[in-house]
Amino acid sequence: MTDFDEFTDRYKSFIVDRDWDQFHTPKNLAEAISIEANELLELFLWHDNHPSETVQADTELHGRVKEELADVVIYSIALATQLDIDLADAVDEKMTANETRFDEDTAADMTAELESWQRD
Repeated sequence: MTDFDEFTDRYKSFIVDRDWDQFHTPKNLAEAISIEANELLELFLWHDNHPSETVQADTELHGRVKEELADVVIYSIALATQLDIDLADAVDEKMTANETRFDEDTAADMTAELESWQRD
């Protein structure tokens, strides 16, 4: 299994070898994340809210989702690298905060509220 450190090293080599560091500013990378996330979202435009199994079974769609998701992660690693953010630590801290913020009781209340908005 590859970790974020290996991806960070590959990213650094990739942009240095191409002299692209000058273009990888926080603003540009944040825009790139947004654009790639929207390309991911576009794959689901005008489709029903399919369960994961349906998306997994559609090999073409699944492959495109995998590709766009990878782009989002790559640009996230790039931004974290440029800003000296340990992405593994940031993810761990955010997950811990979410576990506190959305305890089981709060999550159950939210689920009940969301279910009330479902269309028949």
